[in-house]
Formats: sequence, C-alpha cells, structure tokens
Amino acid sequence: MENKIFTHIFNSACEGFCACSTCHVIIDEKFYDLLPEASDNEIDMLELAPCITETSRLGCQVKLKKELNGIKIKLPPMTRNFYVDGYVPTPH
Repeated sequence: MENKIFTHIFNSACEGFCACSTCHVIIDEKFYDLLPEASDNEIDMLELAPCITETSRLGCQVKLKKELNGIKIKLPPMTRNFYVDGYVPTPH
C-alpha cells in the first residue's frame, strides 16, 4: 500500500492533487536523497511556498516506503493557502 505523508493526518487545501503548498514539509537531508525527484508541477507549487529550503517537498507527493522508515521531517514556520473557503477540488 502506498501512503503519502500527511494524507491521513492533515487535510491539505487541494486534497493531495499537487495544486497547493499547504502540505509543504522539510525533509531531513539523510532521507531526502532516497526520494525520487520532484515533478515539474510539484516544483512549481513549492516555488509559491514561503520558507522553502533545499530539501523542501510537498508531503502529499512523498510516497512512503520501507527505505524511509524513521524519516524525519520539519514543518515550515508558515504556509500559504491560495484556495478560498468552499473550494472543492475536482478528482482526476
């Protein structure tokens, strides 16, 4: 089963569709290199996020696997939500 960081813990504005940056996390360097490269769409969303670092990722795009057992992440001091109240994402 593929899990994504925060998918079941937090409700991001876009519900995991890589359309916002509310699930921005900072991955510990030791684990960052174990992740596949971020997609262009994820990079675009991260560029809109405040407080990005070299190891920033969108939690909704990080698939958990055995190699990531013990992963350490930090939450940035702030996030930005571009969606307004009442927005309902369209599933793809």
